[in-house]
Amino acid sequence: MKIVVVGGSGLIGTKLVSRLRRCGHEVLAASLDSGVNIITGEGLSRAVEGAEVLVDVANSPSFEDRAALEFFETAGRNLLAAERSAGVRHHLALSVVSSDRLADKGYLRAKRAQEALIEKSGIPYTILRSTQFFEFIGAIIDSATVADQVRLSPALFQPVAADEVVAVLADLALELPLNSIVEVAGPERRPMEEMARQFLAAMKDSRQVIADPAATYFGAVLDDRSLTAGPNARLGAIRLEDWLAQHHVGNSKQTKEQKQ
Repeated sequence: MKIVVVGGSGLIGTKLVSRLRRCGHEVLAASLDSGVNIITGEGLSRAVEGAEVLVDVANSPSFEDRAALEFFETAGRNLLAAERSAGVRHHLALSVVSSDRLADKGYLRAKRAQEALIEKSGIPYTILRSTQFFEFIGAIIDSATVADQVRLSPALFQPVAADEVVAVLADLALELPLNSIVEVAGPERRPMEEMARQFLAAMKDSRQVIADPAATYFGAVLDDRSLTAGPNARLGAIRLEDWLAQHHVGNSKQTKEQKQ
């Protein structure tokens, strides 16, 4: 089966392409590196020709409100139009838990706009909403740091390992479209500031974490539902302590490719 992975050179995309190829499928990693531009449409028709499934894990290069909205709406329209012409039978997209809850955060409004385009497209689809990746915790801590203090919300947090998101995406890509939204999350819900302390302790980082209910998450005020999955989510098995032990995280600086 031919599967096109849009965003195939990023953190999730590279892992997904490798996993699906190991299963014996013909997988095209569609990205600027392979000559596919989902904003201009260049190379897109050629990429989706003969594909049965398209998996969209591409992310906006900017988290600014207007730029993110323009990216997801333009890319979404281009992808869906190319899929209709090619007869693609399943559109699978990676989205974010809370895209329908944190309306004051522009990036999440942009993700919800992307979801709405998919839902109205007429193409059979599945949308997988994921909680934040463990790989992004360092960047969250950095964004909340002033001097040597890290102010984070004590709201519940349920991050998940990128590898487990990839495993769910691979399973969904090989199944029939659900025409609905499903969620994936980590196995434990704990206060964000508590997980941050554990993360920094593992790195022997001396920054002080302060629980601050008024602290925002990239501009959004959180509650215990904001960054946690619902009761029917698919849960991973890897806990933060397991992930830290496996990855030997040495610093909190994350590359842009590691961001969700």
